[in-house]
Amino acid sequence: MSREELLDLKKELDRKFDEIKAEGLALDMSRGKPAPDQLDLSMKMMEVLAGDADLKCETGVDCRNYGVIDGIPEAKRLLGEMSEVEPENIIIYGNSSLNVMFDTIARSYSHGVMGNTPWCKLDKVKFLCPVPGYDRHFRITEFFGIEMINIPMSPEGPDMDMVEKYVNEDPAVKGIWCVPKYSNPQGYTYSEETVKRFAHLKPAAPDFRIYWDNAYSIHHLYDDNQDFLLEILDECAKAGNPDIVYKFTSTSKVSFPGSGIAAVAASKANLDDFRKYMTVQTIGHDKLNQLRHVRFFKDINGLHEHMKKHADILRPKFELVLATLDKELNGLGIGEWTKPHGGYFISFDSMEGCAKAIVAKAKEAGVVMTGAGATYPYEKDPKDSNIRIAPSYPSVEELGKAAGGICSLCEACKCGKTSGEINRSHQTARYFSMRNTGQS
Repeated sequence: MSREELLDLKKELDRKFDEIKAEGLALDMSRGKPAPDQLDLSMKMMEVLAGDADLKCETGVDCRNYGVIDGIPEAKRLLGEMSEVEPENIIIYGNSSLNVMFDTIARSYSHGVMGNTPWCKLDKVKFLCPVPGYDRHFRITEFFGIEMINIPMSPEGPDMDMVEKYVNEDPAVKGIWCVPKYSNPQGYTYSEETVKRFAHLKPAAPDFRIYWDNAYSIHHLYDDNQDFLLEILDECAKAGNPDIVYKFTSTSKVSFPGSGIAAVAASKANLDDFRKYMTVQTIGHDKLNQLRHVRFFKDINGLHEHMKKHADILRPKFELVLATLDKELNGLGIGEWTKPHGGYFISFDSMEGCAKAIVAKAKEAGVVMTGAGATYPYEKDPKDSNIRIAPSYPSVEELGKAAGGICSLCEACKCGKTSGEINRSHQTARYFSMRNTGQS
């Protein structure tokens, strides 16, 4: 294509972008939020404690009152099944596992881990961060002034050669963030080899911990194509490292994000350390909510059946986006994307230097996406290429409109003056202009 032809094409794409803006879209794809019809799946939960319902747990404790600091037995059993651990290895918290992770970092910072020096008294504290990763993890460690180190991800999990070198050789490395199943944002699941290498780490720091955020453990999109994740606590115990992992989970995207229940699974020594601080922090979390969840879901089979309903809602959205990417982008060399079997996200890597421009133009068109750079510590994507696509909240029909509203990657590159830069604008713009058809 000549320079003149490319400029004409860009002018046409600009016109299409203006048409999309004129539609007045107001769509939120910024977070992995369950859609309203997903939330509706759990509405019957609000009725299980209604009227004259028995409000005592199985040990006879009145759940309306104080007490039972680490969770009622039936809730520990349910979340234990969900986490693939025994109830005695579980502590139940409030509605957010992110809150538990923040508290865990805060206690480590102020009082130390199992008798070790509080991090606030150390000259340097470091955390390993698989990238792209979960932005809210990074915000926690940044809040405490902890140095974050990028660890590249692959479909097998984090680069374990790098992890082992940092963990085994540097005592300032105190932890690593992990989303091991259907990772945020790529949807990767750690391989068996990766899990075993984690379990066999020999940390230079006695207070090193793996922050194993298993948020999507039961969030499959398919009945017959599900990822398998080796259970980390069992592997750590077999490797002689029972204390090096904290395993977090919640029902935030199973029931209600605003009122789920969260849990941490860990060794007895770690849980005893947790309980010492819990006795200062609280007299007990919301036991009525724990009871409500147990009576609604009953057991792990009830959880799995419920998650099939979630999958029925989410699967068409993921398939729509992925089918369109496959149809429109294969062979163009302007982007790469993941094809997850579960979780809440698709990771898209644009051409280098384009992500911020794409996200900005999407917002201009009325489609709010996760900020470019957010999937990296300090919001610094070294290539400015990663974009987290969150298809969950819009309806299928809205996704079509959202796709069209993101139609101007060409605008991200329109300031380019050379024909080569304009050619890139042409190629990448095709991705978003095709979305004018409402197909992704």
